[in-house]
Amino acid sequence: MIVRIMGEGQWKVDDGGFAELNRLDDELLDEMESGDETGFRRTLGALLDTVRRLGAPLPDDALEPSELILPAPDASLEEVRAMLGDEGLIPG
Repeated sequence: MIVRIMGEGQWKVDDGGFAELNRLDDELLDEMESGDETGFRRTLGALLDTVRRLGAPLPDDALEPSELILPAPDASLEEVRAMLGDEGLIPG
């Protein structure tokens, strides 16, 4: 799958990493619902770091359609809340 981190670029992540990303997304959703700003920052960082660790960056000039779009590392809790679907940032 192709994952875009806003303001950074795109990574190609194998489907095998989906379970770990989904777990972090669930944690992020829980922290957002409880208003846990510290946990939100920690888990958002972990989610983005996991994409970077598991994925292979695409060249800057590549314009592949992104299957997932994740917020920038400095996104506020309110900005991320506006991006959420019913299932969090990562469907499934």
